Amino acid sequence: MLSILGSGTKRCDGTTRREMLRAGSLSLFAGMTLPRFLHAASVGDARRRGTAKSVILFNLLGGPSHQDMFDLKPEAPPEIRGEFRPIQTSAPGLHICEHLPRAARWMHRASLIRTVTHTYNAHNPLALMTGFTGGENGQLYTKNTDPPDIGAVCQYLGMGPRDLPGAVCMPCAPGTHEEGSFRRPGPYGGYLGSQYDPLFTACKPTFARQPRVPHYDPVPPIGDPYMPSLQALPDMTATRMDDRRSLVKQLDQQLRAAESSPAMNRLDRFQQRAYSLLSSSKTRDAFDLSREPDRVRDRYGRNVSGASLLTARRLVEAGVPFVSVHAEIFGSMGLSYDMHENNFGMLKDVNLPILDLGYSALVQDLEERGLLDFVLVVVMGEMGRSPRINGKAGREHWPQCGFSLLTGGGVKPGTVFGTTDKIAAYPKDHPVSPGDVVATIYHLLGIDPHMMVPDLAGRPIPIAHGGDPIRGVIA
Repeated sequence: MLSILGSGTKRCDGTTRREMLRAGSLSLFAGMTLPRFLHAASVGDARRRGTAKSVILFNLLGGPSHQDMFDLKPEAPPEIRGEFRPIQTSAPGLHICEHLPRAARWMHRASLIRTVTHTYNAHNPLALMTGFTGGENGQLYTKNTDPPDIGAVCQYLGMGPRDLPGAVCMPCAPGTHEEGSFRRPGPYGGYLGSQYDPLFTACKPTFARQPRVPHYDPVPPIGDPYMPSLQALPDMTATRMDDRRSLVKQLDQQLRAAESSPAMNRLDRFQQRAYSLLSSSKTRDAFDLSREPDRVRDRYGRNVSGASLLTARRLVEAGVPFVSVHAEIFGSMGLSYDMHENNFGMLKDVNLPILDLGYSALVQDLEERGLLDFVLVVVMGEMGRSPRINGKAGREHWPQCGFSLLTGGGVKPGTVFGTTDKIAAYPKDHPVSPGDVVATIYHLLGIDPHMMVPDLAGRPIPIAHGGDPIRGVIA
């Protein structure tokens, strides 16, 4: 059997590894290459029926302040507790921040984990998307030695409809709109290969004004995520499409020596699928927010995060297994939770209203459409913030404690898992690793979190990196 990711350079059908890499390079989209549809033999028993058919992950990039959002400590000293008051939610005994009133109405459908803890101090979603916390502190750039994220594993297993991507990342690859345009680790195929990267959307936001203070006076980005290739489809003439087909035919001729192999026959079918995806009304419709009423757009919020979450709902409704939405920094503006200064002003005026609108609208939308039991919504960041407020009304990095909010998709409703000490500095009981959270997501998707995939050296690595499902939040 063909082993896409195994060792050796020669396949049983005579196709070399180099030829397979060349074949993969013919993909029209990142994440939409041949191995998306050709499964390694080792994954045959990794799937079972899960309660969740899809996952939407909202990454609060920068490190959200857990003690100012979902684990307030009103009895703590002023330099610890901050400015916000807790309010009662729809889950008896559960209190969250007063500036999340809409979200509070949905806590009876959620499981709140208050004791996520690790030591990986870096502004990227690597740990929360892979469960791996052994990376380099401060790591900014993705590496081919990074592990694959949940979306990559979904694609590796061939999950989802064949005429849609298996994973989508919005509004762009994290970091690509920042000064210097680097790619933060996290939503990639990692050592499984870039063929398992998600389908990255693009975004060109506008801003109502310039920030008064770079980074600490956030201005909400306004705009919709879009697919550049799909955006061009309505204007693409038959001649231009034929030109594209002609180009691929020229490339095919260069691989004539291998075209009789089973691998090349599969690639032929993949190319046909790629053409189909380019012109698929199912894919284009999922990104067409003009189909949504104004009241729905307003409910999600007229900003990049709101538009991305609404698009995420449309994608999972169409059957996409994994969608990640990232609070994105655009130069010195955008939506960041890295609040070394002006923590309370940023949260109260911008971040929490955007989260409150987007999260509550998404959950309500899924509930009304009968999808919430089958779609898992995850809200979390890469770390929490320090207990003590600094001299600039900010909080510092604090990976030792943070939260994860899971809603729908088979979680135990109205649940709080784990408690922290009096100042929300450390877990008091039930500490949870990012690997445990990722393992829980895999479990709910029906994927064995202890499934092994090979790294670049061919060593088998568990996809949740030793994490175990958190039974206390699973219904």
